[in-house]
Amino acid sequence: MKIARILVQGIVQGVGFRPTVYRIANALNMVGYVRNLGNVVEIVLFENEDNVNNFIKTLKNKCPPIAKINSIEINWIDEKSEKDRKDGKELEYIEVPDGFNILESSSDFSGASVIPPDLAVCDNCLDEMNDPNNRRYKYPFTACTDCGPRFTLIESVPYDRSRTTMDEFPLCYECNTEYENPSDRRYHAEASCCKNCGPSLKLFDKDKKELILNEKNNPLKEGVSLLNEGKILAIKGIGGTHLVAKVTEDNPIKKLRKRLNRPNQPFAVMSPNLETITKFAEVSKLEMSSLLSKERPIVVLKKNDEYDFSEFLAPELHNIGVMLPYSPLHHLIFDYTEEPAFIMTSANIPGEPMMIKNKEILSSLYGIADYFLLHDRKIINRCDDSVIRYRNNELSFIRRSRGYVPEPYDLSNLNSLKGLKSNFNVLALGPELDVTFTLQKQRLAYVSQHIGNTNKFKTYEFLQEAIKNMMNITKTEKLDLIACDMHPQFFTTRLARGMGEKFNCPVVPVQHHHAHGAVLAIDNSIDELIFIAADGVGYGEDGTAWGGEILYTDVTNYERLASLEPQKMPGGDISTKYPARMLASILYNSDYYKESKIESELENILISNYSDYFQHREIEIKNVLNQIKSNLNVQITTSTGRILDSISAALNICGKRTYEGECSMKLESYAYGANGDVTIQPKFKKVDNRPILDTSQILIDIMDLIKERKNKKEIAYAGQVAISKGLAKLAVDAAEKIGIDYIGATGGVFYNEAITLATKQYIEKEGFKFIQHRNSCAGDGSISLGQAIIASSKTKK
Repeated sequence: MKIARILVQGIVQGVGFRPTVYRIANALNMVGYVRNLGNVVEIVLFENEDNVNNFIKTLKNKCPPIAKINSIEINWIDEKSEKDRKDGKELEYIEVPDGFNILESSSDFSGASVIPPDLAVCDNCLDEMNDPNNRRYKYPFTACTDCGPRFTLIESVPYDRSRTTMDEFPLCYECNTEYENPSDRRYHAEASCCKNCGPSLKLFDKDKKELILNEKNNPLKEGVSLLNEGKILAIKGIGGTHLVAKVTEDNPIKKLRKRLNRPNQPFAVMSPNLETITKFAEVSKLEMSSLLSKERPIVVLKKNDEYDFSEFLAPELHNIGVMLPYSPLHHLIFDYTEEPAFIMTSANIPGEPMMIKNKEILSSLYGIADYFLLHDRKIINRCDDSVIRYRNNELSFIRRSRGYVPEPYDLSNLNSLKGLKSNFNVLALGPELDVTFTLQKQRLAYVSQHIGNTNKFKTYEFLQEAIKNMMNITKTEKLDLIACDMHPQFFTTRLARGMGEKFNCPVVPVQHHHAHGAVLAIDNSIDELIFIAADGVGYGEDGTAWGGEILYTDVTNYERLASLEPQKMPGGDISTKYPARMLASILYNSDYYKESKIESELENILISNYSDYFQHREIEIKNVLNQIKSNLNVQITTSTGRILDSISAALNICGKRTYEGECSMKLESYAYGANGDVTIQPKFKKVDNRPILDTSQILIDIMDLIKERKNKKEIAYAGQVAISKGLAKLAVDAAEKIGIDYIGATGGVFYNEAITLATKQYIEKEGFKFIQHRNSCAGDGSISLGQAIIASSKTKK
C-alpha cells in the first residue's frame, strides 16, 4: 500500500465535488480523505496504484455537472514519511484512517482553481419552490450545489460558507442536516437556506419607508402588484439591482427614460418562458439553446410580426434583448402577473456601476424608482447580465459577465507563451470604455465581469475593488507585469502606472487593435493572421484615432497594412455625438468638394437638409466648415464607426447619439430586410504609400443616390455593404501579399449582421478562411485578455 496525494484543479469548489469524491471512494471501499485546500481540492488515498488509477478514471466519468477538472496531479508518498516530499506540507493522517472522510478546509495552498460563476436555478430547486408541500415553497433564495450564486457572494477561498456573505445567515436545524449529509445535494451548498434561516425580502416606498404587510401578503407579491399598476420598481437580485417596469404600456417606459435620462437606449426584457418569447420575437434553435442555458444571458432577438410592445421599449431597432428568469426570485415574479415580459435594466446612474448596497439603492435611485424590493444578503462581486447575439447563426458575445465569469481561459497551449515561467502573473487593465480586466496566473486567464466606463469615478473605484476581489479568490499575492492601453490619458493607463510602482513590476502599453487581433487569434487557436479591426476608436501609434484597419499579427507583434481613409473630426469627440459634423468633414474631403467654387454647394446642402442635426444650426455649419478648412481643433480618424454614423445622418436616420453605437445600430435596423437593389462600388487610393478605402467617395455616392430618390432602405444597405467589401478587399490583398490563409474580423462594427455577412462572403469567395470571435467579445470587453497575452509574450522575448 502507498499514500497518494492528489491535487485537483479547475472548477472544483462549490459544485458538489467533495461529496462526489466521497461517494465514489466509499463505493470503491477506499481509505483516505478529501478536503478543500486553498483554491484546489486535495484527495489523499491509502491505496495501491491500480486502485488509485481506477478511482481517478471513475471520478472523471462521474464529475458533477457544473464542475470542470483542468488538471489532476498525483504525488506518491512513502507510507512511513511524515512529509509530502514536494511541498513539505504535513498530511492530515499519517496512520491509516478508518474508511473515507471529508475534512475541514485548509487555506494553505495556492493553485490555479477558481469557484464557478453564478448559475441559473436548477430544475430540482424549481420543483421544490413550486411544491406547496415543500418547506421551500415560493422561497425566493433557494439554491443547491448545482445552481445559484457563487461568484457574487464569495469573499475568499477555500469556498466555505464562512467565507461568503451567507455566513450572516446561520443554518436552521433542517438546512444544517442537509448541509452535513454527504449524500444530499445540498451538502456544503454554501448558498443553501430556507425561509427560516436565509435572506428575506422587504418592500420600501420612495421615501425609504418599509411597507408593513399582513401575514396573507408578501413583499414580492405586493411589489409585482405595483408593477402591474405601472409603477417602476428597483429589485435587488443575485449580482446587482434591476429597474423593472411594464413593457405593454407607454407611460411607465417614458417615465423611466425621463428619470434615467436615457431617451432612446433599448431596454432588455425578461419573459417567463420560451413559449411567451416566441409570441413577440423570432427564436432560432441556437438562440433557444442559449436562452435555456445555465448561464441565462440576455439574447438579442429579432422582433417578429406579432411584436406589440410599446414603441418606446427599443425605438427604431429591429431587435430586442431578451432573457429568461435565472433566479428563484425572477421566476416568482411571473407567478403574480399576466404580463408577457418586464423591463429588466441595470439600476445605475448612466456611466456608473450597478448598485448593490441597500442604502445606496434607496438614496441614489430616489426619484427614479417608485418602490424598492430589496433583500438583506450582501453582494461582494457585482455582476451585470451577459449579452450575446447570433449573426448568421454565429455566436457573438456583446458582454461576457454573469454566468461566465470567473471561469478562465486556458492559455497553456499558446505558442506565443511557450517558455514563459508558469508562475508568471500578469494583470491587464483594458481600455477606458466597456472595460474588463484580466488576471493571468499559471497559464489561466481570468477575465473579469463587465466593469464599464472608467472615466466615471465610481466605476474607476469598482475596477480597483474588483481587482482586489479577483486576486483574493485566485490567491494571487504578487504581480510580475501590468499591461494597459497605449493611450496615455486613459484612467486605466494611470492606474497601471500606480500599480506598477506598488508591485515593483514593469508596465507594458499595448495598442488597442493589436489586442483585438490577439484575442481573435487565441480564440481560434492560430498563431498569425490578417485581420480587419473595425470599431469606433483606438489610439494609434501615430497619435491619431484608428478604427478601420487592416493589420497583421503573430500575437506578439503587429503591422498596419491598410486602412480606411483618414478623415477630420471637427471639434474632436463632439463629432461622435453629432455625426452630421463628420458627414460635413467626409464630404468636404472628397475630390468633388475640395474645389472652392463648390464649397458653397456643400454648405447649402447641409443647411437645407441637416440643420436640425447641428446644435446651433446654420451658424454652426459655417463654423464647422471653417474648422475643417483651416484644420482648427480637428482630430484625424480612420474610424469605421464614424463612417457608419455619417451614413445614418445622411439618410436622416439618426442625427444625435444618445447612447453608444446608436446611429450605427439604427442604420442596421433601417437597412434590415433590404433586397440589395442598389449597389455602391468601393474605390481605393493610397495615402503615405498605404492602401486605403475611399470613404469620402462612398458618402458622395450615397448623396447622389438620395438626390436620385432611390429607396433609402436600399441605400442604407448598400452603404454598409460597400464598407464591408472595401475592408474585405484590402484584407484579401494584404493576405495574398504576405501569404496568410486566415483573415479575421474584430471590433464592435462586427456585431452588425449585414456587415459581417458581406465581409465573410467576399473573403471566402476569394479562397481565404474567415474567422470570428468564438468565446470572447468582438468589442472592447475582451481587450484586456489580448493585452495580457501580448505583454507576456513580449516580456518572454
